[in-house]
Order: sequence, then structure tokens, then C-alpha cells
Amino acid sequence: MNALKEQRVATLRDDDAVISILAVDNPSMFSAVTDGFDLLLLVVTDEDQRTNQQYHYIKDNCRIQERWLSISELSRLIVHGEHRNLIYWILKGEILLDKNTYLEGLRHRMLEFPPDMREHKLLIEFARFLRRYLDSKEYVLYDHLLDAYNDILEALHHWARIVIIEAGIHPEITVWRQVKNINPGVYKLYEELTLSNETLKQRVQLVLLACEFSVMSKMERCCKPLLDVLSSREEAWSLQELQQIDKLSDIQFELPLILNKLVKKSLTKEIIYTVDEQVSTFEIRYLNS
Repeated sequence: MNALKEQRVATLRDDDAVISILAVDNPSMFSAVTDGFDLLLLVVTDEDQRTNQQYHYIKDNCRIQERWLSISELSRLIVHGEHRNLIYWILKGEILLDKNTYLEGLRHRMLEFPPDMREHKLLIEFARFLRRYLDSKEYVLYDHLLDAYNDILEALHHWARIVIIEAGIHPEITVWRQVKNINPGVYKLYEELTLSNETLKQRVQLVLLACEFSVMSKMERCCKPLLDVLSSREEAWSLQELQQIDKLSDIQFELPLILNKLVKKSLTKEIIYTVDEQVSTFEIRYLNS
């Protein structure tokens, strides 16, 4: 296996676009960490047009998956937490090549989990939680119980990730194992939802109630990056202006939902601007309370 790694590094070393190469050995025959391959090679490039390229090949009876990611895409995936194996790869993988110590620095930053990264991830997870939570509430009203169950389970999963991030830890693949040690109360809710003998509707309503009292109290904390933007100037912000802010780009589709909730919780104020008096058109803008 080591010879294979050395050969691939020797091939790519002179490619100016290649910044780093990381290797992850398959921990077990049943593991999905490497998508079932014997070896995963993560190639980090500074060329966006070469990102998300994947190659599957066999060499010396070793099944290899090679994935290329640009620096910008890698950063985006880490913040979003969409690819849960990625954290494992970066923290546990073997660094084979690292120009300018890019991966070493990234690994150190992830282990340190600085406040700005933590706040960004909290905002994303809260946005996802809020959407699922509200969808589940609506489904319950119309007795679409399976859909309500599916959404509240997803909302609970995002709540778990919020709890983990608040503890200063990156959510891993096994989120519920992490939560059990960090917040047994949230883990207990997960058990109540999935294993209780109560009716499906009762289980969903129980978690919805818990979400209303517990997670909604975290709104101000989780929405700090957005509230900081709103308070950064005296003039109220339009939705279009907020959606163009780089630090809010990851939640731009959920911004209307979040702003509406912030207003209802009196954490943000609506300011009405006259757009066209003749047709009685008024624009809603937002200002930190």
C-alpha cells in the first residue's frame, strides 16, 4: 500500500495545481468511510475547474478512489458539514504531500475550532433545523404524520449537531454517540421519538414541544453572524442586500424564514420603506433591535 501511495505522489508532485495529497486506508471491510474502496486519495488543488473530479481504478489488486477538491470547495464542505466523512479524512488521514503546509494548517484549525468557524456552522445548522421543525409542525396540523416524523427526526439531528458545535467539537459521522456523552437529554428525546410505545403523533408532538422551548431559546446565539451584520450600520437592510453578504451566502435561501422568526422573537425590527405611494407598495427592511 505504501508503494502505491509513493508512486501516486511522485506522479502528482510536479503538478503546479496540486497543493496537497491525503490518504485514508479503509478501516474495515464494512466501513463506508472510503466508500468501500481499499484506499481513498484526496487531492487538493487550487484550480476550481478541477474540483469534484473522481477516479476509480485498481493497481496491484488495490481498489482506489481518487477525489479532487479545490481549496474553496473543501472549505465550503467543511463549513456546511454535508460530507460527513470529510472531517474524518482530514483529521485522521495520512498527509502524503503538503505544499506550504496547507493541510497541516487546516487540520490544526479544525482541531482548534475557532469561534468564527463555530458561529458560522451554528448559523447553518440552525437554519436547517428551523426549516425542518416548521415543516413538521405544518404536517402535524394536516395529519401527514409520516412526513411530520421524517422532518422532526431531521430537525432533531440538526439540534444534536448544534449541541456538539456548542461544545467546541466538530460533528462526526456518529452524531448520536457524540450527543449521548455531551447532552443526554437530547439523546433521550431521540430515543423517545424512535423507540417509544406512544403513538406516532404523540412522539412527534413531544419533540416539537421540546424544540419550541429548548432550541428556539438558542436563536440569538445561533444567529449571531446575521445579527452582527444587521447591527453593523444604522440604516436598515433589505433582503437583497443581506443575501449578497458573503458570510450569509450559505443561508441565503433560508434568510426570509430566519428573519421572520427573529422579528417575532423581537430580536430584529421590521422597518417599512415606501417604494411607490401610488400603488401602495412598501418594502420591508430589517434592523437589529
